[in-house]
Amino acid sequence: MSARDTIPIIDLGPTLAGEPGALQEAARQLRHALTEIGFYYIVNHGIPRAQVRAIYDAAARFHALPIDEKMKIRIDKHNVGYLPMKGDTLRTSVVQTVTRPNLNEAFFVARDLGPDHPDVVADKRFRSANRWPVLPGFRETVMDYCGALEGLVKKLVRLYAVALELPPQWFDSAFEDFQYKLRMTHYPPQEPSANDDFGIAPHTDTSFLTVLAPNDVPGLAIRKLDGTWLDAPAIPDAFVVNGGQLLLRWTNDRFLATPHRAINRSGGERYALAFFCDARIDWPIAAVPTTVGPDKPPRYETTWYTDYMVAYQKRTYDLLSQAAE
Repeated sequence: MSARDTIPIIDLGPTLAGEPGALQEAARQLRHALTEIGFYYIVNHGIPRAQVRAIYDAAARFHALPIDEKMKIRIDKHNVGYLPMKGDTLRTSVVQTVTRPNLNEAFFVARDLGPDHPDVVADKRFRSANRWPVLPGFRETVMDYCGALEGLVKKLVRLYAVALELPPQWFDSAFEDFQYKLRMTHYPPQEPSANDDFGIAPHTDTSFLTVLAPNDVPGLAIRKLDGTWLDAPAIPDAFVVNGGQLLLRWTNDRFLATPHRAINRSGGERYALAFFCDARIDWPIAAVPTTVGPDKPPRYETTWYTDYMVAYQKRTYDLLSQAAE
């Protein structure tokens, strides 16, 4: 099989242990992954298996709530809260014309800002308080997981810096208090359909990077550069990582934002936990110096998270198409 027919596996163990040369070797593997296929697995990442199991249990508990309870915390303009079944349509897809809504429901959580936080008081877009269900222990489990993933991402961005021929600390300031969203998705079982129904339709993420929790239930597939689809196998305890549209801007299209989709043909319920990560909200998003030059002008204008996500949200979330103005 060619390099583009398999999803690379990067062992973070030596890097996290501080072994000589390990950071550079992992960065080399990451560069290969993000220029050839756009996805990779990470193993020996330091996130305990029990913590992953706990967040999956929390997702199942939430989605088992009555619909009336979930609708009390319906998704708002800050993109936190409950997105009902068929509540989004991926009109932003770059690989397929999508007109039918996704066959999933989801609960979104961001950094847990308190009601007295200045950004919350000012109603700053995408810097709101979270919307929580009445579910004992749920908030604590979710935020513990987000905290663990935040720590992991701060280590991962150093690999990205080295892979881009930058100093390891290049992204440290940009990813201090960085923007993140945890999407806790429930995919009910699907029957084969002639209507191109998807659990989630072919799309690219918006993020700099997305960390997807290990999943025993298959369903994810990625689109290779030749246009064919590759099923992502379940690898025990391995997180899946990919880039998105804002990574394209940061790297001047050097790294890939690979389209992917999900269809639940397992015959049972499927849950997925995607942790979308971007720089802090006031950090300008522009191509890093090693990706531009006299013969490589920037392909995108500098932008900011808020401006980009407002436009994306208006096109994607049916419930917010008017409220997102």
